[in-house]
Amino acid sequence: MNRSGHSGAPGGGSPAVGGSGNDINARRKARSAEDLDILIGFLGFWALVLLVTTVWMELTAQPALGWALGLLASVLALWGLIRLRKRLPARTGRRLR
Repeated sequence: MNRSGHSGAPGGGSPAVGGSGNDINARRKARSAEDLDILIGFLGFWALVLLVTTVWMELTAQPALGWALGLLASVLALWGLIRLRKRLPARTGRRLR
């Protein structure tokens, strides 16, 4: 226990023994959802870069098939990650105002 009378574990439970399995699973899912949010943002940025590159290559009459296939792959991966993200719990963190 620390000065405030709470144990050192997040959430106030015992550190390793006696914590509820549901609480641990909920935290793991929330952490997983946050990781997916980061991955979706990263992949979304590169999909946008590939979109701009593909359009530029098409407008300047240069070969764009490779860029378009890369864009297709990134958009499909982004779509799959967003579908997976919808199955996980919503974010619970508060925003600073």
